[in-house]
Amino acid sequence: MTYYGAHELAASLRVVRNNTVQIAEDIPEAQYGFKPSPDCRSVGELLAHIALGYQFQKLVHVDEKRTTLVGMDFGALIGRFRDAEAKLATKAQILDALKHNGAAWEAWIDGLSDDFLAERVAMPGEPPSSKSRFEMILSTKEHEMHHRGQLMVFERLLGIVPHLTRERQARMQPQK
Repeated sequence: MTYYGAHELAASLRVVRNNTVQIAEDIPEAQYGFKPSPDCRSVGELLAHIALGYQFQKLVHVDEKRTTLVGMDFGALIGRFRDAEAKLATKAQILDALKHNGAAWEAWIDGLSDDFLAERVAMPGEPPSSKSRFEMILSTKEHEMHHRGQLMVFERLLGIVPHLTRERQARMQPQK
């Protein structure tokens, strides 16, 4: 018996994405160019990266239905994904991509079978290894949560109290 399958994974991705969308909405578009240091992504670049972060997993599991990553040209893929991210230039475009891409990815995941999620995909490197499709798809959630943490630090640097903090503060207020 599986207690955490496709339906639960899709639901957890939805929660993560909704939190990311809230952050994207809370940050004014005029601040989307903000970078805490010159060598990191701006707010807008980071949000565009998150909006398209599922692309690699979609390529592997949906488009090409790969059983191995051995021999993939990761450099070319990164270039292609960065080019796509650069096309999301405005807050409206980024929000649209966050909402629609997230919903489409979650819907696809919600319909997956346990057998599909258990399939192994060979990984490059020594020693030879593999990961389950479940582990690989789960990484889209982990990746977004990692970057969302960065965005919450950016919010604080911009003088914005993150929505999760505001919600916690509201819960902690004494009832009148």
